[in-house]
Amino acid sequence: MSAVTAEVREAVVKKRRGHPSSHGEARFGFAMIGLSVLFVAVFTAIPIVASLGLSFFSWDVISTPEYVGLENYRRLFTDGPVLKSFGVTLGMALAIVVLQLTIGLGLAVLVNQRKLVWVRTLFRTAFYLPLLASTAAVSIFMGYLFDYKFGVVNYYLGLLGIPNVPWLTSGFGAAATIVLIAVWQQIGFTFVLFVASLMSVPTDVLEAAQIDGAGGLRTLFRIKIPLISPTILFAAVVALINAMQLFDQPYIMTKGGPGSATTTVTISMYQKGFQNLQFGYGSAIAIVLLAAILVITGLQFLAARKLVFYQ
Repeated sequence: MSAVTAEVREAVVKKRRGHPSSHGEARFGFAMIGLSVLFVAVFTAIPIVASLGLSFFSWDVISTPEYVGLENYRRLFTDGPVLKSFGVTLGMALAIVVLQLTIGLGLAVLVNQRKLVWVRTLFRTAFYLPLLASTAAVSIFMGYLFDYKFGVVNYYLGLLGIPNVPWLTSGFGAAATIVLIAVWQQIGFTFVLFVASLMSVPTDVLEAAQIDGAGGLRTLFRIKIPLISPTILFAAVVALINAMQLFDQPYIMTKGGPGSATTTVTISMYQKGFQNLQFGYGSAIAIVLLAAILVITGLQFLAARKLVFYQ
């Protein structure tokens, strides 16, 4: 008995003094946190601060930067094409988010009803694979696929007697095609989130609803969706942030055309900064885009106070 008591006392003393292994784990944890902080600082925080500072200057790389104050921002809010690109971006982003959440949730509900684990794993893998592909490579491939004259899609539509569809040569067609491609490539992320969230819904709640006579649709809208609403909020925030930064698909497939139908804010920023060498003005556009994303994200969290149910 005394031996056991001595061991307990020794363990308590080691815990108070700090065991060497616990110190090692703590150092490893702080090292990992430090790497993450360093990564965020180098690739996110520092570029944002640099862009903010550069937005108050006029600089073309060749000459010395000239301080212009708020002139770049005044110019932005009177620049019609740039303001239009904000409208185009917002419209495409809303369409992408709505389709991504709706289709992703619908597919997750259907897959979650399958009892066989290998079937659910197969579908999760199949829907997630497009997300792993390079956006640039997918955009090039889709550009050939939806080409007006030589595209595979129009070729098979022609076999059915349907005339060529201007997928990328009309304003609405190009915007709709880019939205659908972006949704197709990103939907795997929301799909996997929703599948995992639906699997975590308590079975006793579902059984109680079934005993009370609730049908499939009623169970979905009254029980499942409220219980996974935090996941829906997270998916909506991430999807909107990504959609507001849409660049690869419209730039590679249409160069922002036809006209300016698919010219997003990031394309305008690229054109002003890297093509016209107006880095101060391009930085001002980037800062305003960041502010717009923060405002919209804040509105999402405000709406979540009434719409999201936390267990």
